[in-house]
Amino acid sequence: MSERRSGGTGAFLGGLVLGAAAGAVAGLLLAPRTGRETRRLLRKSADALPELAEDLSTTVQFQADRLSESALKNWDGTLTRLRDAIAAGVEASQKERQKFHKDTVSSTDSPSSVRDPSTP
Repeated sequence: MSERRSGGTGAFLGGLVLGAAAGAVAGLLLAPRTGRETRRLLRKSADALPELAEDLSTTVQFQADRLSESALKNWDGTLTRLRDAIAAGVEASQKERQKFHKDTVSSTDSPSSVRDPSTP
């Protein structure tokens, strides 16, 4: 469930950035400004793009690190539960084998199962 949330966060942030960029471009091109003012605003926006890209890169890296850490914790927990289950299975198997061996030995030692070799 947490994987879906973090994946949704990344998609949301990507959509937010893309939507903001598209809205900014549309707003600049459709605004009632002179060409010189529009070019100046576009230049300022273009100058801000590297910083925006760096911020987005940092956010994506942080989310990837968090997701990796979460996956590692989940893997460790799953591996621990698997080891415990295998150990419990081995222990139960050994108990059943001992019980079976004890039952087999006691049934072969009982007088009703011992046959007199002289009788046909």
